[in-house]
Amino acid sequence: MEQAKRRGLTAGKDPAGLAAAAVYIASLLRGEVRTQKEVAMAAQVTEVTVRNRYKELARELNIKIPIK
Repeated sequence: MEQAKRRGLTAGKDPAGLAAAAVYIASLLRGEVRTQKEVAMAAQVTEVTVRNRYKELARELNIKIPIK
């Protein structure tokens, strides 16, 4: 998230959505897969928010997400 902030990727974005995306990405990277729905419910954001933020962060920060 620090890299995202430095690159201006967090400007104007809901902090809860960014946090949810970070948790979702971390779960995928650690092999502790959670669904976007589970993460969204816990963060009280929509699944679309999680999906959009995670894709944006992964693409812009060059995070390699393992294939499920």
